[in-house]
Parts: sequence; C-alpha cells; structure tokens
Amino acid sequence: MSAKDVLILKYAADLKEKCGITPDMDLLTKVTTGCGPSIYNPDSSIIAGTQQTEITTVKNNFLIKKLGLKDGPELLKGIEAVLEKYGTSNKSKYRAVVYYLLALHFGRESAYN
Repeated sequence: MSAKDVLILKYAADLKEKCGITPDMDLLTKVTTGCGPSIYNPDSSIIAGTQQTEITTVKNNFLIKKLGLKDGPELLKGIEAVLEKYGTSNKSKYRAVVYYLLALHFGRESAYN
C-alpha cells in the first residue's frame, strides 16, 4: 500500500468519525491526488481554520480556481460551515478532508471528473 493510499484511508476514517459521512472513495482519492505533495508535509497537509490567511488561500486557490466558483460572501460561509462540521475543537483538519467537504457543500464534485 502506497503512502497516499494510507493517507486516503486516514482521511476516510476522519470523515466517518468526525463528520458522520461515509465518503465516496473515488472522489476522496481524486481530491487527495489534487492536493499534490502538500499531503505529505505535516504543515501543509493541515488547514489552520483560525488563520485568516489560510481561509483566504482556501477560498482563492480551491473554491475559485479549482472549483470555478464566483467570489462572494457565500464562499466564506461555506468554509465556516465545513470547518464547523469537521469540528471546531478538532485542531487537525486535514486539507484533503476540508476540500472534499467543500466540493460536496458547493455541489462541485464534477470538478474532479
């Protein structure tokens, strides 16, 4: 099993245990692959949900560039909703899991087809 496969299983477990979601493993794999090498770096694999610069990066680089959404207040509301669902007390929010949840939240799973 590759390192990426191990991480995907970890992310799937997080979705089940912390979010109450049984993930679509094909979509989760595509989202994880889309994150590139950042998933292997302990710092970049985690989203700091309390840092405004991190939230701005997620909005601009993922929601607008990757998912093709238009900028507006609903993007920040979506990020807040996803971070809340993941658990505000949970410090380790994996980037791939947050991106997966955002793709579902905005109905943009097709960005990975």
